[in-house]
Amino acid sequence: MRLRRFLSLLWGALLAAATVCAQPVSSLYDKAEYRIAMRDSVHLHTSVYTPKAPGRAPIIIFRTPYGTGPYGAGKFPAAFDKGYLRSYVDRGYIIVRQDVRGRNRSEGEFMHIRPVGFGDVDEATDSYDTVDWLVKHIPGNNGRVGFAGCSYPGFYALMGALSGHPAVKAVSPQAPVTDWYMGDDVHHNGILMLSDAVRFLHSMNTPPEGTPRRELTFSPDERTFFLEHPTRADLTKLLAPNAFWEEMAGHPDYDEWWRARDTRRACYNIRPAMLVVGGTYDAEDCYGAWNLYRAVVRQSSPTPAHLVVGPWAHGAWCGDGRKLGGCDFGEEASGSYYMENFEAPFFDCYLWARDTVDRLPPVSVFSSGDNRWHTFDRWTPAGARRMTLYLADGGRLTEERPTAKNSSTGYLSDPADPVPYVETSGMRRPKEYMVADQRFLAGRRDVLTFVTEPLTEDVTLVGPVEAALETALSTSDADFVVKLIDCFPDGGEQRLVRGDAVRGRYRDGFTRPKAFVPGKPECVRLRTTDIAHTFRAGHRIMVQVQSSWFPLMERNPQQFMDLWSCTASDFVPCRVTLFHQRDRASSVTVHKL
Repeated sequence: MRLRRFLSLLWGALLAAATVCAQPVSSLYDKAEYRIAMRDSVHLHTSVYTPKAPGRAPIIIFRTPYGTGPYGAGKFPAAFDKGYLRSYVDRGYIIVRQDVRGRNRSEGEFMHIRPVGFGDVDEATDSYDTVDWLVKHIPGNNGRVGFAGCSYPGFYALMGALSGHPAVKAVSPQAPVTDWYMGDDVHHNGILMLSDAVRFLHSMNTPPEGTPRRELTFSPDERTFFLEHPTRADLTKLLAPNAFWEEMAGHPDYDEWWRARDTRRACYNIRPAMLVVGGTYDAEDCYGAWNLYRAVVRQSSPTPAHLVVGPWAHGAWCGDGRKLGGCDFGEEASGSYYMENFEAPFFDCYLWARDTVDRLPPVSVFSSGDNRWHTFDRWTPAGARRMTLYLADGGRLTEERPTAKNSSTGYLSDPADPVPYVETSGMRRPKEYMVADQRFLAGRRDVLTFVTEPLTEDVTLVGPVEAALETALSTSDADFVVKLIDCFPDGGEQRLVRGDAVRGRYRDGFTRPKAFVPGKPECVRLRTTDIAHTFRAGHRIMVQVQSSWFPLMERNPQQFMDLWSCTASDFVPCRVTLFHQRDRASSVTVHKL
């Protein structure tokens, strides 16, 4: 490990020196723009950057809904000179950037997360037709093609893997949009991720020609803005016209419309090698990387598949990567380390046919806390054992199952004063909330806190966090937020490790919403997105339970009703009772290395 670290640091220094002296990309590459015809005669704007150096090179494709500017002859993206794409320039790849169907300079109709098999054309057929044209018409290509992309482009990269074109040899979906109902930007477990969903779907909206687009200003801050626009109906008026938002209104539960847009359903018989990348502190698409990788391994077992997850915010591996908020995860979390040790060896192996993939284990995951990489043959690691922590009276968190006959803790969840997710609300949703100190919530009676004794040794937790909350409500519905927190010694920082939420009505399944009977005990289960974190000796593990996390997620009216038609007066307080007794023991289960 020391030798590997030394070589990485040496390579980083050499790469930095080379970047300073790097030639302008215009002296190394030619640029051409094409309008490639798809099978239905729709033309997609495609920029192709080919190296001036002689020889044959592979093609790496980046398809995006966000635009491929700067447009025009001789104009190159800034990232070609200094940034993520510079690595591909230095390696001599043929680089292709394409506007997807219906976006920017491409023809056709844009559809969010267009399902595979939707009509005669979809994003997989567009990927196939693009590859087929490129390998036949771009001089100097070696017949090997790869796809890469982060966030929404990660979805389009996966579509390249599903295209079935024989020239596609390697694909890297990074923080890929995977399931907008169960996780990722728009919903978590059926709860609208309010701040992100409204911003994103508004920014991606293209009204019909001649219809002015409304501007949204989250003033004076996002908390105030969403308190003043409390319902989905209010937001519909602000966002209109917005086809996807309005279409969601017809699908409040996890029905076939949503299932068709779950990309994991199409991950059978994938042929190209896969490198799935994500960040444990990705506020937008943390869900996608873990769960897409699982689907690929399960549905396409012969496919060479690799998973790399670092302590990164959304896409931070394409930049500096090593810092988030007050956390510095070290040089091995930097973007340059990631590129030289993971992404570059992956594509070099399968597209240049170089013997570099032996450097990539099936799973590489970085644990925060001790700030180091772990490698595994599978995820969740075979050596991890389940550890159940019980929520007990007096705010205790213990491995001993409660023995009390009657024991519970309660709180009043009031929609008029929802629990904030950050200490100070601003105009945007800060990515740093994923590692934020939770001490600002001290004294709130609607946040229940349970904590272990100080740890006698380091404890590394990997995989999902599974909560089973034994509860009763005074109303017919409520949400449940569970947070896992690293509690530093001597009253120090309470750093968020993972927080996630579930809507109570979906406790028996996301296709079968069910009202609570006031006062009747029920079990609500929540499986969070995976973690990789080491709690150091002397620290304590903390769990918090609450029923709002605003305005990160929407408020629940706390009545079993249609959220698309409810009014401000429908939001009512709810008394939540959490049991921690022998026959109803609330717990959190983790996986310990």
